[in-house]
Amino acid sequence: MSATGYESYLAGDPVVVTAALTGGVHGKEANPAIPESPAEIAEQAAACEAAGASVLHLHARRPNGERSFDTARFQAVNDAVREATDDVILQNSTGGTGAPLEVRRNSLRTDPAPEMASLDMGPLNRYDRLTSENTRHTIDELAREMDERGIVPELEVFNNGHLNETFRLVEAGLVSEAPYVNLIFGGGTLTPPDPRNLLNLVDQLPEGSPWNVLGFGPHQLPLTTMAVLLGGHVRVGLEDNVYYRSGEPAESNAQLVERTVRVAEELGRPVATTAEAREILGLS
Repeated sequence: MSATGYESYLAGDPVVVTAALTGGVHGKEANPAIPESPAEIAEQAAACEAAGASVLHLHARRPNGERSFDTARFQAVNDAVREATDDVILQNSTGGTGAPLEVRRNSLRTDPAPEMASLDMGPLNRYDRLTSENTRHTIDELAREMDERGIVPELEVFNNGHLNETFRLVEAGLVSEAPYVNLIFGGGTLTPPDPRNLLNLVDQLPEGSPWNVLGFGPHQLPLTTMAVLLGGHVRVGLEDNVYYRSGEPAESNAQLVERTVRVAEELGRPVATTAEAREILGLS
């Protein structure tokens, strides 16, 4: 069983900040600041890097704003982001509500490949009609392709049952013995966003695993703040939360990153440089 990581907080270890820029569920109807085109995503990527983000979680969208699983669209996003930024870690999404395995592989097949990619750990429901199946076959095939292409996975744990699948992948040798785990809190079949549930999940992580917290909507700020105190890392951005505070839409992704950086530094943890993030995440 891993420690809570409070020792890491006391030691002032750097915190990795990931910015999730756009997602694939809601668009400009939810917040006009959500970037959709490669140029818009790249502009906000640069602002998030300047604000302190070292990892960018990326989705691609069609010209009409709908989600795209096309390799060419991911390539366009990756190219635009690399052109606009100095040195950030690109993490392409392989998540896909209702999408088959074959199209979910596409985000792994850019040239060059992204350094990281997300990997959902099991089925989940969100909202009224969003279901992601994520069979073991899909998970294993995506993990194998990531390994073949030298891509480090971020294991997406949407509920505590997904920790069972995390240990299964470790035991099967499909991921490292201490994989990077993203603990996700929200509605539907996700882990209920409660501080006690965060403490419980952190206590059950694989020994030595670095971990990250994602809280949807109003849970983004309190749960990521807890992550800072418990030695974890954080993900913020308009994909997960379109508001800065109740009733006040966020102005941009960078605004959310800037707040996170202020919180971390006030609590005594410096924000990781990209070089430090690569070392923490096993990319270097």
